[in-house]
Amino acid sequence: MFAVGSSASADPTADTGRVVVFSTEEQALDQWEDPAGCQKLPVTAHVLINDTDAVVTTYADPLCLTPGLSVEPGYGAHVAPGTGSFSVGA
Repeated sequence: MFAVGSSASADPTADTGRVVVFSTEEQALDQWEDPAGCQKLPVTAHVLINDTDAVVTTYADPLCLTPGLSVEPGYGAHVAPGTGSFSVGA
């Protein structure tokens, strides 16, 4: 899975940069360019890298309702595999 937001349809107030997620050695990296709103993580997600200019918040559910870790720009964090999600600048 490779998810990329289009700059043509991007929210003009969206934070810039990308979020990268490593799942397993057998899978390509998942990447979200200039992510906005709630984004569901892959089921096998393992490590999230925040390469945006804002804080990324991880969630324990797919709807961004149960906040977890806050990941500062330029940092990463382990995420629990399952049905998590993230948002940028929330």
